[in-house]
This record gives sequence, structure tokens and C-alpha cells, in this order.
Amino acid sequence: VQLQASGGGLVQAGGSLRLSCEAPGIIFSIYTMGWYRQAPGKQRELVADISSSGSTNYVDSVKGRFTISRDKAKNSVYLQMNSLKPEDTAVYYCNAGRGIHNYWGKGTQVTVSS
Repeated sequence: VQLQASGGGLVQAGGSLRLSCEAPGIIFSIYTMGWYRQAPGKQRELVADISSSGSTNYVDSVKGRFTISRDKAKNSVYLQMNSLKPEDTAVYYCNAGRGIHNYWGKGTQVTVSS
């Protein structure tokens, strides 16, 4: 299963980026889709996820700044990141999860300069 993630880049603090991730239809329709990130020297952490029914979950540090959404027509999940901070700098990974089954996309680098 391939998850195609894109949208990372370099942005100044306070700026915005949008990450996109496309998944195969059968996966997208029944799996919870999420974004994780891993900063140098730190463990990978969940940033946000969205269930197949649309319920969302965010790590406290991004609440009010990031928004996760999904587009059924495009089998895609998005992470809109606003008011970015240097501490948001990390490699971001798209994930599709259902029970013990997890699929990962290649990471995309997000760098926020101060």
C-alpha cells in the first residue's frame, strides 16, 4: 500500500503550509488517516488524525493552528498548518491505521525558520 505525501517545505515562523496525502480508495474509505511527525532526536508523535466518519483528534501543541481534513472524492487527507512555529520543524509522515494494520507514506520535511 502506497501513501503519497507532499507539501512540505521551508517557511518563516507565522507562515502556513498544507500537506497532502493520497491513499488507495479501499484504504482511505475505512482507515483512520493521520499525520505524524518526528523531529531530530525525538520520538515520532501523532499530530492529528481523522476517522472514516470524520472525527478528528489533535495533539495539544497544534490545536487552534492545524486543521486535518479528508476529501473522499480525491482519496486524500490534508493537514493545513497555520501560525507555524520553529518547534513544528520535523519530518511529517502520513499514516493510515486500522487496528493492528498501519501503513506509512514517505516523510516530507517541514522546516520553520525563526
